[in-house]
Order: sequence, then C-alpha cells, then structure tokens
Amino acid sequence: MSELANQRCEACRADAPKVSEQELAELMHAIPDWQPVSEQGVLQLRREFIFRNFKEALAFTNRLGELAEAEFHHPGILTEWGKVTVTWWTHKIQGLHRNDFIMAARTDALFK
Repeated sequence: MSELANQRCEACRADAPKVSEQELAELMHAIPDWQPVSEQGVLQLRREFIFRNFKEALAFTNRLGELAEAEFHHPGILTEWGKVTVTWWTHKIQGLHRNDFIMAARTDALFK
C-alpha cells in the first residue's frame, strides 16, 4: 500500500492551492494506474476498476461510498456491469488537491 493511502485528508478551503505541475508529477508515481484528465477545464484523476459482474462492481461502489463519507470527500462514480469508473477532484478549488491523491491511493487499497 502506498504511503499516501495511510494519510488522512485535510479540510480544504476554497482558497487552498491546487497541486503544482511538479507535485502532480511526483504524486502520480504513487498512483500509477490513475490518469490525469481535464473535464471542462478542471483537472481530475480517473481510473477504471474491472470486476467479474455487476454485483461485485456495486459492492465496490458501496465500500467506496462509505470511505468517501468518512472523509467528507466525494468522487464521481460510474457503476456499470463489470466496471466502476472513479474520478477524484476537489470541487471547492475546481482542480486537484493533495487530498485527491490520498483518496485515489485509498481507493486502490480498497480495490485490493
């Protein structure tokens, strides 16, 4: 499990700084299965998780929902037959914060 997965999210304010280009490059090494994507000009982290069926995908979605609620940090989640697509970003700053990388790493740990 990555060091990030052991960290907790910090409360994020609307004036919190987004990760820099250098921080992005460094943090991506800890979550290599994730991709930075831009949606309507907002940088986000996205990963697809593959399952054998809808029941397993839904169970993962529910566990992820519980994790998100515990941290008060909520991803975009698309649950389909055999696949869950998860997208993390910080709504308050319209971009990526260190919290998003922590939650991506914790999502990876939840998948394993």
